[in-house]
Amino acid sequence: MQVLYLLRETTSYVEASVDYICQKKKVQQPLSTFAENSLLWLSYQSILKATNEFSMRNLVGSGSFGSVYKGILEESGVVIAVKVLNPLDHRSSRSFLVECETLKNIRHRNLVKVLTAISGVDYQGNDFKALVYEFMVNGSLEDWLHSSTGISELETMRKLNFFQRVSVAIDVAHALEYLHHHCETSIIHCDLKPSNILLDEEMVGHISDFGLAKIISADELNSPTKVSSSLGLRGTIGYAPPEYGMGSELSTKGDVYSYGILLLEMFTGKSPIDERFREGLSLHNFVKAALPERIIEITDPILVQERVRRGTPNVNNFRNDRTHLFC
Repeated sequence: MQVLYLLRETTSYVEASVDYICQKKKVQQPLSTFAENSLLWLSYQSILKATNEFSMRNLVGSGSFGSVYKGILEESGVVIAVKVLNPLDHRSSRSFLVECETLKNIRHRNLVKVLTAISGVDYQGNDFKALVYEFMVNGSLEDWLHSSTGISELETMRKLNFFQRVSVAIDVAHALEYLHHHCETSIIHCDLKPSNILLDEEMVGHISDFGLAKIISADELNSPTKVSSSLGLRGTIGYAPPEYGMGSELSTKGDVYSYGILLLEMFTGKSPIDERFREGLSLHNFVKAALPERIIEITDPILVQERVRRGTPNVNNFRNDRTHLFC
């Protein structure tokens, strides 16, 4: 409930976007569960063909535990994303097991759909583990919020308007609410950040990457306990709550903290690991210091330009609107 309350407080002034969001939600269909897709069988050879032998041209991205490749299944033509775990990192095997255990019993339209898992050996006899997901054609929220060097001109032109950002924020809130309160056992994601929010063709947000997730009992939910982890630090610096670096004290509140940072990043356009946030200055403090008089200065310029294009804004109303975002 904390996540939805935070979102309501943060975006209380956007009633005008409700019709837009509701229309978008109507076209969404619930995703199948991991278990329901258990009949999908893919061999190492079929994955090798689908990804052009894990060609660099098919590489979508890489993380601490492995790399993700785009693939096209030969027989069906279905586009997939293949997450190949790094066999040289001992943590990747644990991450693979955690993700399989987490995903096999969850079902929600705002969670990335897992098609199957593969565990075996490659042609050289090396350990091979991979997870196969539905492919998200619009990439990650990170791609849309922050341009990076080396990307195409089309990707450089990507811009999220205000209503799209609110809609994605709502998608993420619904997914977290489900994970925390509506699964058979509560699940803490532990690594919520823009690169783990993927967008489909309708710009619907989906939480991905459950390699650091923690399944908790009702007792742990009510009384967070310190746990040792073979996966190391839970979360990503800048998004993880400070206490995660001091004993790995896990609770759903940690995800809520990360969600709050995500909201600030979505509406300022600034990453919490930006170079300006050094020597004690954080994204949260940066925003707090600007309230209420300098709110326009810290709002993502794309959103300011959008408001100007729709008509010269009343400065006072603009300030009041944006202030609600950061309360």
